[in-house]
Amino acid sequence: MNIGKKEYPKYADAHAPKSPVVADTLRAFLIGGLICAAAQGLTTLWKSLGLVKEDAGLLTSVILVAAAAILTALGIFDNIARVAGAGTLVPITGFANSVVSAAIDSKSEGFVLGLGAGIFTVAGPVLLYGTAAGTLYGVIYWITTLF
Repeated sequence: MNIGKKEYPKYADAHAPKSPVVADTLRAFLIGGLICAAAQGLTTLWKSLGLVKEDAGLLTSVILVAAAAILTALGIFDNIARVAGAGTLVPITGFANSVVSAAIDSKSEGFVLGLGAGIFTVAGPVLLYGTAAGTLYGVIYWITTLF
């Protein structure tokens, strides 16, 4: 079959499965909302136990990242993500999943060159550019406060 550049998009659109956009969006919204509501519940619990707001939020973030990492390592997070779609990726749980997934994909190469290096395929650029941007913005802020 010889299809030109103009005919191919029409052919591909006609044969591609249709995505249930409304249902997918609703599931992502509901499950992402449940994750955020659970996080808010944890934060409220920590505050009621005497932690200040910042510490309660930090502890909640740590728990969410750890839970996502553990669920990813056990192969459970991917099953949840298949149903929830972007609902699991928007909160910080998505970042934890992407970091652990990259490490798991590289584990066959050993602990140092596989797991140790693989974990930074996603986290490395985020840490590098996040640190660089934070430093740059900090210097700009410092310079603007001098005048």
